[in-house]
Amino acid sequence: MSRVHDMGGRFGDGAIKGEDDAVFAEDWHARALALTLAAGALGQWNIDTSRHARERLSPKDYTRFSYYEKWMGGLAELLVETGVVTRNELATLTPEGVSDLAERKLLAENVAAALAAGGPADRPSDKTPDFQRGDRVKLRARAGNVLVRGGHTRLPSYAAGAVGEIVIYHGTHVLPDSSAHGLGDAAEPLYAVAIKAADLWDHPENPNDEVILDLWQSYLERA
Repeated sequence: MSRVHDMGGRFGDGAIKGEDDAVFAEDWHARALALTLAAGALGQWNIDTSRHARERLSPKDYTRFSYYEKWMGGLAELLVETGVVTRNELATLTPEGVSDLAERKLLAENVAAALAAGGPADRPSDKTPDFQRGDRVKLRARAGNVLVRGGHTRLPSYAAGAVGEIVIYHGTHVLPDSSAHGLGDAAEPLYAVAIKAADLWDHPENPNDEVILDLWQSYLERA
């Protein structure tokens, strides 16, 4: 069963209105982003763990929280779960001593370099690619994580069971389904898969439009 966040392709949410110049709607949104980056620099979790923390917010909270409130909710859980802060420290905003992680703090003068370096997720793997460009593939019939019940996955429910075509082979990358739960990188081949809109939805506005998804090899089988 999918979690509340897995709502891609849902009917009735209206059109997505993009903007050319991204800006923070509220000042605290920028601080939320900065806090998330600074906390991540402590090295107590990875990007997949942080995504899963937001995904497992209660449905009641997830649906009422704004975008950056979801970030803060997930971050609060991670800070406590990993022992970076105690629940009492979080509730009172009062430290109970100097953290053992204090020396790992992200200094302002190092932010630009840290962001430029990014966090590459390509890793060596003993798994060889089963597919190549042009191959037709079928996505796994159920989108859930097969390693952890209710766990993180990058296979969206709306595409489960669909048939598409390999358009790019990206090399071997960390498998989020494993990485998010401390089970290791489990790197495997990663592909960009094109799926026609007509194969995803009952009444697509433009049936020949394509959705491109980056999907790991264990999500796929030959069509």
